[in-house]
Amino acid sequence: MAAARPLVTVQGLDGAAGEQSALPAVFTAPIRPDIVRTVHTNMAKNSRQPYAVSMKAGHQTAAESWGTGRAVSRIPRVPGGGTHRAGQGAFGNMCRGGHMFAPTKVWRRWHRKINVNQKRYAVASALAASAVPALVTARGHRIEQVPEVPLVISDAAQSITKTSKAVEVLKAVGALPDATKARDSKALRAGKGKMRNRRYTLRKGPLVVFASDDGISKAFRNLAGVEVASVERLNLLQLAPGGHLGRFVVWTKGAFEALDRVYGTTTTASEQKKGYKLPRPIMANADVARLINSDEVQSVVRPPKEAAIKSRPLKKNPLKNLGALVKLNPHAIVTRRNAVLAADRRGKARAEKLAKLRAGEPSGAPKRSKDAAAVGKAFYKQLIVDSEYQGEDYEVFSKWLGVSE
Repeated sequence: MAAARPLVTVQGLDGAAGEQSALPAVFTAPIRPDIVRTVHTNMAKNSRQPYAVSMKAGHQTAAESWGTGRAVSRIPRVPGGGTHRAGQGAFGNMCRGGHMFAPTKVWRRWHRKINVNQKRYAVASALAASAVPALVTARGHRIEQVPEVPLVISDAAQSITKTSKAVEVLKAVGALPDATKARDSKALRAGKGKMRNRRYTLRKGPLVVFASDDGISKAFRNLAGVEVASVERLNLLQLAPGGHLGRFVVWTKGAFEALDRVYGTTTTASEQKKGYKLPRPIMANADVARLINSDEVQSVVRPPKEAAIKSRPLKKNPLKNLGALVKLNPHAIVTRRNAVLAADRRGKARAEKLAKLRAGEPSGAPKRSKDAAAVGKAFYKQLIVDSEYQGEDYEVFSKWLGVSE
């Protein structure tokens, strides 16, 4: 929403400040970029011309399929012979010279219906945005030398008929840099649009709004990028080109004062638009942080509750984590301790037995008969000789088997 200034200074044709005029209520309307963008998109579609390919395109041949059994596809083929064209595929969108897939038709839904109230809301938002210097500057307009935004000039400008005089007026009020920027931006379009009556591209300059055309449109129409419009026929495509808010608008005093009559206020209906009133802002002050932190609000709100910090416990795998396993099965710690102790006992017994074997002491195994011992010793003796075993216990086994050198 634009700053609600009570008065706006009217600039003379020579740049001198003159009388003051009350700010119309339309400049305090809510700024809704979403509505402006939607309405602009739909409005831009209403100037399109239908286009379509010819109904006969791709079918201007007596092609027929050769059928099956000839080791070729069943696409229709051009009849005849003696030329490269004979026998070629036809009709299909995959064929050279065939029709396109889903040919365009002139009965496509080209235009869009737009709610009248929605269009008026978009225009009101665009007008309100044109009074915010930050939005006008962000859109790319050069308003450094403009004394005030919105810029209002004397009604004497409506009777100007010479372009040279129009340039002098723009220079006096500081709007000429923006018009010069638009003029210098003229460039050749890249692409086939050069052949379609849109050869050049051009940036948007100031929009001059008048109340009565006494020659002002003739004076400004030859300035590149500068547009003129009547206050009673304001168009969203001009107020927000490309759907972007913040068009630089130069008002005549009569047009500026006629806005309340054309668009009304939040309480008074418009004189031209039957039963229409300006949209009312949902919030008069959009600074929510300032409202919440104000003394008036903070004095009546309840103190914040000291909620306990609840953190979810980390899920652990009982098969890998002993603590999680004990929570599920308390006896698991006893089982685990017994398993560890048993493993220690087995390890100690294995170490003692290996030490005795290395020292040549008899093991604790039960004694076998002499015949069984002889057979076993002969078997292992032959086994260790055939395999050429040279492990760390080679000397112990050799001594036991009697094959040591």
